Amino acid sequence: MNSIVIIGANDFQNPLILKAKEMGYETHVFAWKDGSIGERTADFFYPISITEKEKILEICRRIKPVAVTTIASDLANITVHYLCKNLGLPSNSDHTLFVTTNKYAMRCELKNKGIKVPNFKEFTSKSTISAESLKGFRYPLIIKPTDRSGSRGIFKVSNFTELEEKIKISLDLSFEDKVIVEEFIEGNEYSCESISFNGKHQILAITKKYTTGSPNFIETGHVEPSDLSPDMVVRVKDFVCKILDALNIQTGPAHTEFKINNNEIEIIEIGSRMGGDCIGSHLVKLSTGYDFLKMTIQTSLGEQPDMQVIGKKYFAGIRFIFNENDLNILNELKNSEYLYFYSGIENSMNAKVTDSSSRKGYFILRCESKEELMKWMKK
Repeated sequence: MNSIVIIGANDFQNPLILKAKEMGYETHVFAWKDGSIGERTADFFYPISITEKEKILEICRRIKPVAVTTIASDLANITVHYLCKNLGLPSNSDHTLFVTTNKYAMRCELKNKGIKVPNFKEFTSKSTISAESLKGFRYPLIIKPTDRSGSRGIFKVSNFTELEEKIKISLDLSFEDKVIVEEFIEGNEYSCESISFNGKHQILAITKKYTTGSPNFIETGHVEPSDLSPDMVVRVKDFVCKILDALNIQTGPAHTEFKINNNEIEIIEIGSRMGGDCIGSHLVKLSTGYDFLKMTIQTSLGEQPDMQVIGKKYFAGIRFIFNENDLNILNELKNSEYLYFYSGIENSMNAKVTDSSSRKGYFILRCESKEELMKWMKK
């Protein structure tokens, strides 16, 4: 039996493990041992941190996998790329990996390719932070670690005093001790899921995103299809393909985040991997019929992705649990036809949600109508 290596074992990675097994592959999963579900669903589980690339490579040379893959994690994506490069398996270039996992490098690359981006600047713990160093910038500003995801260390600030305080917090969360400060982009937030093969791109779905808003913008839910007009959908598809080309994404899934303000599309960031929060693993298939997980595995094998549409198309959404109110809504839904899936739930609702990883759980809905879906999403 051919083997596939999967980096990561948590709840968001588990659908990939199950899909690989469904496709007839033996799954070898690497992750820090913490009781995640993938430790039990994998054919073989290795309790090794996903950052220990050399140790994983040594084992992979014995396994001789036909593919190495992951979803929903920039950190795991870096390890996947390292393994693929050393094992001679399909992957994007070193440069593409770097500019799609580092927010500052991404802004530089896009600007150099002539794509509109807000004013931005990089700071480290050794930088001199002064009002003069941000001369010409327009408040409010957004601060982000250059190398983290999941809403970690993100802050919106409206003045220089706030900026000094939040930069220090954000720097503490950065692996490389760097943050990017950029002008805040107004507008409604969306994401786009795509699959690429031999440099050709297929747009699969556009997602409407909901967040807590300022100051941390932690995602509270997602809905597919989005609320965009047919004309705007065409514009978004063209825009995303332009971004994919600019960053030279040749193969595999991509997750592009953007905002629309006054009919203008502005890029936030892009990852050369499937989006997290069950967008790629669940919502895309529910709303479009595309098997995005299968496509991800196929491109990691160097195969053309299967664009066949299977099953009925729904209005689909995911809602994250932050508090007792969200939990009560889940309990209301448990006997309904709308509840498609729900995760394990944290026992305590008292701890504050500070980023995506500290949310208490989630539930996924599928409905025949947009009105029915939004009733539960907004309740």
